[in-house]
Amino acid sequence: MSHHLQKSGYAALVDRLNRFPQGAPPSDLLYRILGILFREKEAALVSLLPIRPFTAEQAARRWKTSVAEARKVLDELAGRAILLDTENEKGVQTWVLPPPMAGFFEFSLMRTRGDIDQKVLSELFYQYLNVEEDFVRELFADGETRLGRAFVHEPALPEEPGLLILDYERATEVIRTASVRGVSTCYCRHKMGHLGRACDAPLTICMTFNGSAESLVKHGHARAVDVAEGLDLLREAWERSLVQFGSNVREQVNFICNCCGCCCEAMIAARRFSLLQPVHTTNFLPVVSEEDCTGCGRCADVCPVEAMTLVSANDPAKPKKRTARLREEVCLGCGVCVRACREGLIRLVSRPERVITPLNTAHLAVVMAVERGKLQNLIFDNRALFSHRAMAAILGAILRLPPVQQAMASRQMKSRYLEALIRRTGS
Repeated sequence: MSHHLQKSGYAALVDRLNRFPQGAPPSDLLYRILGILFREKEAALVSLLPIRPFTAEQAARRWKTSVAEARKVLDELAGRAILLDTENEKGVQTWVLPPPMAGFFEFSLMRTRGDIDQKVLSELFYQYLNVEEDFVRELFADGETRLGRAFVHEPALPEEPGLLILDYERATEVIRTASVRGVSTCYCRHKMGHLGRACDAPLTICMTFNGSAESLVKHGHARAVDVAEGLDLLREAWERSLVQFGSNVREQVNFICNCCGCCCEAMIAARRFSLLQPVHTTNFLPVVSEEDCTGCGRCADVCPVEAMTLVSANDPAKPKKRTARLREEVCLGCGVCVRACREGLIRLVSRPERVITPLNTAHLAVVMAVERGKLQNLIFDNRALFSHRAMAAILGAILRLPPVQQAMASRQMKSRYLEALIRRTGS
């Protein structure tokens, strides 16, 4: 396989990562991170892998080696949570390279391990994500469609017949319906712990589901839990005012992190780029009864994105009196403020317009690719056309997009065939 490694393995891997809808802008820090996670020969091999799930036979053809040798390398990478491996609906084992986030960056710190220096890695992650701005801005603020969404704190929902909440909006329903559930160490708090900045929120509380959980549990990066324990963990998160941040899809949710405002990347990004709305919100907003508010500040203290603030009550009789006020434009609609108010003066109502959530991971990837100018990478892979079935699935997702995004897709592909399909379905 050595004759395929002429280009720097790490440079080739960076090129490969940036074919994802969410990429990894190159920098010295990124190369140092990849140098800890990959040997250079591994990086070169991974750079040749398809974007879509693939078999050992497909990897062997790309690497020009035997299937047995390819399988050995793939199993080694899956064992370190670089790749995810599952069985497809036909019982065939497949592997896939996840993006850096949510993906192999986090997986590297989702358990304590001795094969890599997790303290050094944590310091590099912090610099790459929290000091340099390019990666986190591209991850959370490019385009309109986001990687993740907030879930509502279900105990905060009022029992009102007019308030609509669908099953996919409930973290409890994700836990109940998942084929596999895993719990792991929180990447964010683990990282901050190595920097001496972690809070006292629970550490082993972040959950993965379905195919991702299957692979992570298999290789010891997550612990399998049943529905009851998953719901217990969720209740613990509610009691600690942690925000549920999960996959921005309706079906086959891959993860739900239980986030604090101080350590977690999504919440930090939500404050840092607040007006760009880096996290998809819930379909709810809190409403404060300002005239009765005591100004205790508990709601502002628990808000992870500083959407709830205290302002002057403008009461001439009580010039020092304060009241809570919401900045709707940055609110996640999570509902932690509702539970924090001991006077019961905050309630959730429906947003004026429902937030649109992509159907599944494939739909999310297409929409994000369209918005980020990377659609061609999903259709052409190493300059080889997808199978007709995969092409049909991608085009089907495109044709469900709003007209403006369809036009963006058509311009990117410069495809008369795609343009004709869009026009035909729109007529």
